[in-house]
Amino acid sequence: MIDPVARVLSDYPKIYFACHTRHVRDPKTDAKISAHQASILDHLDEVEATRLTDLAEHIAVTPATMSIHVARLEARGYLVRTRDADDARCTRLRLSPAGRRIRTANSVLDPDRVAAMLDCLNTTERGKAIAGLGLLAKAAQASMRQRAPRPRRDVGSDRRRAI
Repeated sequence: MIDPVARVLSDYPKIYFACHTRHVRDPKTDAKISAHQASILDHLDEVEATRLTDLAEHIAVTPATMSIHVARLEARGYLVRTRDADDARCTRLRLSPAGRRIRTANSVLDPDRVAAMLDCLNTTERGKAIAGLGLLAKAAQASMRQRAPRPRRDVGSDRRRAI
């Protein structure tokens, strides 16, 4: 019997490489944005604001680097940046309607490629594949909810003072 973890690790990249979107474009203006910028938009919500520092940590970039990307996305109208009501030092980010338009139109997977892939399966196989994918997605969400938040690290405590 094949190890299920090994099977997912082997099969998922095949699906991703066959179906992933190659370009991210604004469907209204046809402007391109980088895959990294699209990833930032994918992590934002229109209602619930996300702290810039939390997003930077999640994406594994410095807050300064994230701030540069955010400024570009804000200038193009794809996100809204506000100050935290409780702590003016904190920046909160929300997806704008234009950002939602980009996210909606630019899925990680190309719908035409996914349709072509599914067309290679008969009706029974397609049903099983979709059901299995749904189960994996459900388990992924449950796994994410169970993860404990990582403790925040005080960057300043690692620095040694020069005497």
